[in-house]
Amino acid sequence: MYKSSAPPPAIGMQLRAQGATEYLVLLAVVLIVALVSVALLGFFPGMASDSQITQSQMYWQSATPISIVESGARAYSVSGDTYLYLRLRNNGVQPIRITKIVGGDGTSIIQFYGASCAGAAGTKSISDYFYLGPGEEKYFASSSLFGTACGWHIVAITGTSTGPYIGGASSICQNSSASPGTLDYKSLGFEYITYIEGQQITKKQIGRDWIVKCMPPV
Repeated sequence: MYKSSAPPPAIGMQLRAQGATEYLVLLAVVLIVALVSVALLGFFPGMASDSQITQSQMYWQSATPISIVESGARAYSVSGDTYLYLRLRNNGVQPIRITKIVGGDGTSIIQFYGASCAGAAGTKSISDYFYLGPGEEKYFASSSLFGTACGWHIVAITGTSTGPYIGGASSICQNSSASPGTLDYKSLGFEYITYIEGQQITKKQIGRDWIVKCMPPV
């Protein structure tokens, strides 16, 4: 007589129930690990990955008309403020005059602090100094923090933009040599005037993430 090798219905139901229970336990473990990972990334400031930083740099180096060809950021150990190095290039075919830098919260600055190469030290208008012909470059930087010839200072903050302080950063550099972190703006942009056939046209360029790996504070 032929005998089926299949388990009795009761045993089959028990096996299926056991399998379903094990699947739910495994799913719960995976969800817990995912939640812990998200929590840790949210807890530690400046945890952007190297690939995110590389993608951000590639995007901004090819942006047009205003590209960021070089960038840097570091905390000033005395104040803890995050100072920026921002080398800009006009990648377009028309001359432009940059008038504003737009932070991550949509607010903007129209000034920088000029400590050298701009006459007497003090607050300066961006539009007065940032006229760029096609292919021309100019930069913002603190000469003492980045070793540049000119000290044209702008600072990153998480609050609202004011003076030379660009607001809306989601993370800024930490005043820590062991873990300086990353500077992260979920969006960054510029307002500028372009000159076409003698006409001045005001435009705005808003780009995606700008992420910089912070240098150790000085």
